[in-house]
Amino acid sequence: MTAQKVQITPAAGKLGILLPGMGAVATTLIAGVLAVRKGTAQPIGSLTQMGKIRTSGANPKIKDFVPLADLHDIEFGGWDVYEDNVFESALNAGVLDYKTLKPVRAEMEAIKPMKAAFDPHYVKNLDGTHVKEYTTKLDLAEQVINDIRTFKAERGCSRLVMVWCGSTEIYHELGDVHRTLAGFEQGLRDNAATIAPSMIYAYAALKEGVPFVNGAPNLTVDMPALLELAALTGTPIAGKDFKTGQTLMKTIVAPGLQARSLGVKGWFSTNILGNRDGLVLDDPDNFKTKEVSKLSVLDSVFHPEENPELYGDMYHKVRINYYPPAGDNKESWDNIDIFGWLNYPMQIKINFLCRDSILAAPLVLDLALFMDLAQRAGMSGVQEWLSFYLKAPQTVAEARPEHDIFKQLVMLHNTLRGLMGESLVEAAAAEEYQDEPAT
Repeated sequence: MTAQKVQITPAAGKLGILLPGMGAVATTLIAGVLAVRKGTAQPIGSLTQMGKIRTSGANPKIKDFVPLADLHDIEFGGWDVYEDNVFESALNAGVLDYKTLKPVRAEMEAIKPMKAAFDPHYVKNLDGTHVKEYTTKLDLAEQVINDIRTFKAERGCSRLVMVWCGSTEIYHELGDVHRTLAGFEQGLRDNAATIAPSMIYAYAALKEGVPFVNGAPNLTVDMPALLELAALTGTPIAGKDFKTGQTLMKTIVAPGLQARSLGVKGWFSTNILGNRDGLVLDDPDNFKTKEVSKLSVLDSVFHPEENPELYGDMYHKVRINYYPPAGDNKESWDNIDIFGWLNYPMQIKINFLCRDSILAAPLVLDLALFMDLAQRAGMSGVQEWLSFYLKAPQTVAEARPEHDIFKQLVMLHNTLRGLMGESLVEAAAAEEYQDEPAT
């Protein structure tokens, strides 16, 4: 099956990447891109920069196959509840050491966050001091819109994207105010309690035609009101929740067990982390939001309703514990009780000592570059092909999300092939991962 090549507007001029939440993930991203520009580091973990794609005539890097923005053409900006510049914030986060930060110190010190749209009700364990004052949430949204316009003009950007890197907000479900754009805008005027800060950023971005990605498990852009706005302005959206540590392992291991028709009786997952995200998740209401996101993964891989003899009685538990000494170096443990031939039991134990922001930073870069590509290709609405990067992928029309990382990669590759008029791979089994093109 061959697609017709899409007319893509060239990536001319500067791309501004706006980041609500300039903490550990955002500062790690910025430091990394600056270091890559200087030639002192490699963008390890970034599919757009390091990954290859099989095509009919070659096996090029993705960045050489599709017209992505160049890293030298990126400008960074954003908002934070603390006024520290990006260098100071990076030191506070403790992800990167001073030796790594020193060569890019001047550039990082020049990036200062704008005052944040903040509501302590949604993030109870943070005491924001660098925040906007407002009368109504519509006024707050208009302030964010003004920030977007000012940044674009002052930095000379031709295009913008926005990626939410802020904290996980408290759990809440879809309500009446989220169902229509008119109702949402009335809710902004009325200071509706169920309109969270992340929704205000998403609304402001979409009003300005800026692609928006939700990197947290919050209810943000995955609502009818903002889907309506995205359609109205022809803007790409994606979410939600960056797939980094433990869930990354689940979407790698679970498809393998399922492929071999091995049963699973239980999957117990626990984490310790000590960064700002861990502090926020120490509150039960905020943890609930993360728990729902993390629990959704296994059911969508195993489909217990379709395979009751293998997964119908599976017990799945997730725990996150705040442990300040760990800092950003999250540690996750998984105990997996499986069974095989004649129901004989076995166990798998995984201890993943990961660096959360080191894994997340290249995801933010890829999502920003791909969302910019999507907009220049005339793609709007939910970008389901970017599920590869997300714990709880947003889908079109309540379709069942795909969590198998290998199938997600095929979907991503096929989207890129389609944009460039290349033949598509029809099934995961047909994808070939090799250094040379297929013959």
